[in-house]
Amino acid sequence: METQSAISRLSALAQENRLAVFRLLVRAGQEGVAAGEIARTLAVPPNTLSAQLTILSNAGLVRSRREGRSIIYFADYDGMSELLIFLMEDCCQGRSEVCVPLADAANRVVCCNPTEGTRQ
Repeated sequence: METQSAISRLSALAQENRLAVFRLLVRAGQEGVAAGEIARTLAVPPNTLSAQLTILSNAGLVRSRREGRSIIYFADYDGMSELLIFLMEDCCQGRSEVCVPLADAANRVVCCNPTEGTRQ
């Protein structure tokens, strides 16, 4: 990932409503959430939400699909993974104990450990 892409993604997340939208969509998984439901859940006016979703989408963190009259938004897990890898690629400098807490946290998350039924 290029530095400018990372900056764009980090900038997109550096705002309270956009971060809340992104976290909601990450929790929702690939099923996604309709725009109207996002607005209701987060108590964000539709026009504000539209602008926030555009910024997240342009940054490569959110994607959408049309289902009938609804637009369903979902997190772009590839974009999220690229950002996380970019942030961590120079981690540790040969000191694995630096990254152990991150690896432990990743192993506790259901999506990363499909044999678990719930988050620990």
